Amino acid sequence: MISITRLLCDTDYYGDTLRYSPGSRGQIHGAVCGRGPVVVWNCTRTCNLKCIHCYSSSDSRQYEGELTTEEALSFIDDLAEFKVPVLLFSGGEPLLRKDLKELAAYAGSKGIRPTISTNGTLLKPGAVQSLKSLGIGYIGVSLDGIGENNDRFRGRAGAFDAALGGIRNCIAAGQRVGLRFTINRHNYEELDAIFDLVERENIPRVCFYHLVYSGRGSKMMEEDISRREARAAMDLIAARTLDFHRRGLAKEILTVDNHADGVYLYLKLKETDPERAARVLELLRLNGGNRTGIAIGAVDWCGNVHPDQFTQNHTFGNVREKKFGDIWTDTSHSILAGLKNRKPLLKGRCAACKWLDVCNGNFRARAEAVTGDFWESDPACYLTDEEIGISS
Repeated sequence: MISITRLLCDTDYYGDTLRYSPGSRGQIHGAVCGRGPVVVWNCTRTCNLKCIHCYSSSDSRQYEGELTTEEALSFIDDLAEFKVPVLLFSGGEPLLRKDLKELAAYAGSKGIRPTISTNGTLLKPGAVQSLKSLGIGYIGVSLDGIGENNDRFRGRAGAFDAALGGIRNCIAAGQRVGLRFTINRHNYEELDAIFDLVERENIPRVCFYHLVYSGRGSKMMEEDISRREARAAMDLIAARTLDFHRRGLAKEILTVDNHADGVYLYLKLKETDPERAARVLELLRLNGGNRTGIAIGAVDWCGNVHPDQFTQNHTFGNVREKKFGDIWTDTSHSILAGLKNRKPLLKGRCAACKWLDVCNGNFRARAEAVTGDFWESDPACYLTDEEIGISS
């Protein structure tokens, strides 16, 4: 996760303390010194929508084997013992889990910041007030287009209006909320419209996700944007971020799942604002790039531990059988051990890239999806050979 706002405008938000602190770089098992990773928990696979790019291939039905309330409470105890700073309740649709409020409140009581990733359609006023009273730190609502385009991706007519209503209910209640948008070929031209929506609806945060080829999304490799379009998208995101800042609009803008973004911004700034560029490079080096398997981990509905929520084809253990911290620090699994020190294992462009220390090999799930090799180059890197220092 790259904070475009922090890099371009030097404004601080909560997550920046985890991303850009002196203790971030070089960690083996956690986000910063003395802490475990941010954990994404797909607390249920059940969902009321059927998104065509869903990494968990969720549907509107009950799935067997999900952690019980007692098992989930014990799991949260283990996370607290391992000093996990943030627990992101995801799904499926987490609001369909009947004990969600109990579990979120318990996480908060243990010193873990509870956050929620939702499709937003169930965020009715009463539900929002209840969540706010529990101390939910943040609610991220997924939108993948404007109006009917979003509904097509989400698999249900009216999903856009329902999600937007949920965002409005959060804002009205004073619940911190933001928008999540996964960029692909079918919504790429709506980026400007999303920024307009963020301004018009007074939404304080937006995360632009690069497409990861996982779950139902694995069928969308051909639906990803081109390298040229990725560069144009970053130009637009940077320009709109700076415009918000100049006009005094407090908006946190982030991109997720492609660390080429940070290098690209640095190279652009180097041409126009060398002083700012130097500061950006310093922040990127503090962060250290992709930290899947280090500063972020995932646990699915059955308790299986994965490198991240998009890499559920690799499992390191199960929290029913072993504490999360013990699983996370056990490097007997070759993939987990490799992620904690991946540079010697990377191949192709990633291995030869001069920006490896600020990117850390980008996203392994995409590399494996396209090449079948977990350590091959990430095909979504849009930097040129010249920019990464391998041109002949």
